[in-house]
Amino acid sequence: MARSMVIKVTAGLDAPERCNQAFTVAAAALASGVPVSLWLTGEASWFGLPGRAKEFSLPEAVPLTDLLDAVLAGGRVTVCTQCAARRSITPGDLIDGVRIAGAPTFVEEALAEGAQALVY
Repeated sequence: MARSMVIKVTAGLDAPERCNQAFTVAAAALASGVPVSLWLTGEASWFGLPGRAKEFSLPEAVPLTDLLDAVLAGGRVTVCTQCAARRSITPGDLIDGVRIAGAPTFVEEALAEGAQALVY
């Protein structure tokens, strides 16, 4: 059975350490060969847009742009449907490779055989 991780990050600039931790875990899991699906919800939804990760800064942390690029290169990045709608984010606004999907897709991924779900 292949193991995978589904990581939901709910924090953005409002809670930088929690936000960065989610992206760091996602990138580390991918580097270890674990398939990753990173869900951007709440304030983290903004990081699905071009240039927004560059606005994020946390001392002693890998730049969020580097972590996001790593996840995009080897995993899946999703912005929550409702979170996108509340922020007027459309599929055309997103970084290439980022999708919008809702709770049924999250549940399907989180309950897949061998999946580990984490929420930050």
